[in-house]
Amino acid sequence: MTNQEGGIQPPGEKLRKAIKWLGEMAQSDSGQTRRQILEQAEIRFNLSPRECEFLNENFAELPPRK
Repeated sequence: MTNQEGGIQPPGEKLRKAIKWLGEMAQSDSGQTRRQILEQAEIRFNLSPRECEFLNENFAELPPRK
């Protein structure tokens, strides 16, 4: 399996990348709501409905920035 952009990825890799990206976006001052960031992640990483549900259940309330 390749790990290149657009190539075949191991199971869960898209979700791991999405979670990492969510963390980066949460720390930036993008002015976007958490809902907007989650929606962008779902599209950007081409997540399955199950993966989207996981993100919504676990990351809808991101911890406050320090």
